[in-house]
Amino acid sequence: MESPILTPGRSLALHAESGRELPRVEAFESLYNLGCRPRHGEVVMIAGRSGTQKSGLALFWVAQMNLPTLYFSADMSAFTASSRLASMATGDTTEMVEAGMAAGGRYRETYLNALRDSRITFSFGSPITWRAVDEELEAYVELWDAYPEVLVFDNLMDFENAESDYTEQMAVMSNATELARATGATVIILHHASDKSWEAKSDPWAPPSRDQVKGGLSEKPELSLSVALDPTSLEYRIAVIKQRMGPCDPTAKRFASLRCRPEVTRFSKLERFAPTAQPSTTQWSPLDALNKQAA
Repeated sequence: MESPILTPGRSLALHAESGRELPRVEAFESLYNLGCRPRHGEVVMIAGRSGTQKSGLALFWVAQMNLPTLYFSADMSAFTASSRLASMATGDTTEMVEAGMAAGGRYRETYLNALRDSRITFSFGSPITWRAVDEELEAYVELWDAYPEVLVFDNLMDFENAESDYTEQMAVMSNATELARATGATVIILHHASDKSWEAKSDPWAPPSRDQVKGGLSEKPELSLSVALDPTSLEYRIAVIKQRMGPCDPTAKRFASLRCRPEVTRFSKLERFAPTAQPSTTQWSPLDALNKQAA
């Protein structure tokens, strides 16, 4: 049996594959410009206040990377998660997807076809339990003969007994780290920041600093991202508040800016420009829009 004790050289050789950088997403260019380098095999935390599109960002990220992904969703229903993916793939709003699925026929087929190449497998259930995680992983390996390359947990406080128990939350983070090391998968875990701090009230559209993340748990992962959404401009701000192998800013004063389109669960580079034409006043119901598109 091979010894579990590794020299630095042997450890580097064995884990070089898991330490390589994750595929880059074009929309995240400003984040990469901050020196952020998400890697395979890391534990990554996305932390933000309520209503800041944390789930949307995680879903968009894994869909864009298109790596084999097992997504544990206790925060979104099966239909919400699937309709968001279809909306992302087609550019239709989630309301249009819902109307099209209800209408059936070619509308339904359009959205089902848009999801055929998705490599995301969902597990829905609340609370998330480690027994369920083990069972889902066993089923995944049985089906694909490999571990998923990405595991998403949405979110930390939806784990069994972890809603308000700090000890349980710490146990979740420890188990997530062990899971990443055992499988080589990148583990992305979503978590909340305080809505009651002075900063949350005085500057609610700024990414929360590291000390505002509940339980101080952002210090545990290799990479922790703090996020915020300005609902007026739809500017999405991401700060790197912890990065073991690169620059970070625990105060979250330095952040990357993206454009967020919540209605289609899409993010893009932020381009600032003045409007050159008046918006159309024509109003369409989701089904009207679907019929117009199909005509």
